[in-house]
Amino acid sequence: MPNSKKPAPTAELSQEKAVPSAAPQEPVKGQNLKRILIVEDERPLAHALELKFRHEGFDTQICLDGEEALKEATEGKYNVILLDLIMPRMDGFTFLQEMKNRGVKIPTVVLSNLGQDEDKARAKDLGAVGYYVKSNTPIMEIIKQVQSLL
Repeated sequence: MPNSKKPAPTAELSQEKAVPSAAPQEPVKGQNLKRILIVEDERPLAHALELKFRHEGFDTQICLDGEEALKEATEGKYNVILLDLIMPRMDGFTFLQEMKNRGVKIPTVVLSNLGQDEDKARAKDLGAVGYYVKSNTPIMEIIKQVQSLL
């Protein structure tokens, strides 16, 4: 079967719920790419995270809503999940609860605009290993947190 590569992603993301990332990177022999599931409904931020993490050598997948993310997280093999809390179809708190109920243990870092202490505490009680307020956190800090989890 021919091994053709797809062109790099454009600035716009697909309109589908689960947005396929750019052509999957084929690991170099002996290399094991770490997989990141980016659950973010803000397309520009999702794309920026995807580009930065790919640049750092990660394989990424984007989901734009919680329901699709739950399906992807339970069926795929991911090393870390980056999770927004306010999303269509299923919010991040419900996503975390469902992951807990199903016994799926993937380190999950919350990226949200919710900055109240009770939101942080609730996310951590549901299993989040990190919590960042989007507007206060540079992407490189998030990458460092993810690298520390692996």
